[in-house]
Amino acid sequence: MGEIVNLRRARKDRDRRFREDKAQENRIAFGRTKTERELTAAQKDLEAARLEAHRRETPDDQA
Repeated sequence: MGEIVNLRRARKDRDRRFREDKAQENRIAFGRTKTERELTAAQKDLEAARLEAHRRETPDDQA
């Protein structure tokens, strides 16, 4: 015959694995140091300033 499986335990194990996978994704997405976050924000601001400097028209001129 086959192996006897406790469905309640299998369901709990599946949910536990799902929560652990989600936690790992969150650690990657949100687990950055303050210095890393500030560096990313500074780079983003610099890129936006460079792009803005190359505009031909300002948003006020489009009226």
